[in-house]
Amino acid sequence: MHPQIYLASQSPRRRELLDQIGIYPIVVTADIDEQPHPNEAPAEYVIRLALEKAKTAHKMLNDAEALPVLAADTAVVVDNEILGKPRNSEHALVMMQQLSGRSHKVLTGVALADADGARSRLSVSHVTFRQIDKAEALAYWNSGEPLDKAGGYAIQGVGALFISRLEGSYSGVMGLPLFETVELLQSAGIKLLSTPNDNN
Repeated sequence: MHPQIYLASQSPRRRELLDQIGIYPIVVTADIDEQPHPNEAPAEYVIRLALEKAKTAHKMLNDAEALPVLAADTAVVVDNEILGKPRNSEHALVMMQQLSGRSHKVLTGVALADADGARSRLSVSHVTFRQIDKAEALAYWNSGEPLDKAGGYAIQGVGALFISRLEGSYSGVMGLPLFETVELLQSAGIKLLSTPNDNN
C-alpha cells in the first residue's frame, strides 16, 4: 500500500497504532520548542505542539500538493502539572509517587496539516493507579521502559500492572487517539477500511 500521510513523530508506538488501522506513513522530523508557555493550560499546550509539529513539517516539505502531515503530543497531568519524561531514576521515583494511588489525566492533541490548512482534536483520558511502593517503582525504572515515556510509564507495557482503571482512550494514552485521528484523516479525504475494489 502506498503511503497516504507523513507522520511528524519518531514514536514507534504511534506508527504501530497507524499500522493497526492500515495507514503506513512516511516518518519525518519536526524540530520545535516544546517548552510550555507561561500560564499555558495543559490542553492548550498539547494542541499547540501538535499543530506546530504538523505545520512545521508540512512547510518543510515545501509542496502544497504533498501528502497530509499528522502530528501528536501527549501530556500526563497531575494537579494541573505536566509530568514530562523522567530525567533519571530519582525523577522517575518522584513521578511514581505522584501517580501512586490516585487518578491523573492523559491529554493527547492530534493535528493534521495539508494544503487546506491545519486542524486538531483533543483526547482526554483519566487513568487511576493502584498504590505503588518504592521497590516496585525502582524495579520498573530498572526495566528501562519509563525512560522515554511521558509521565514515566507505558500503558501498553509493564506499566499496565499499575493501572486499576481507565476512562477514555487506550490509544490516546499510548500517544495517538485513533478515534480523533480517523476523524482528521477522513477530513483530508483518506479512506479507511477500503474494499478490494478501491484504488487507495
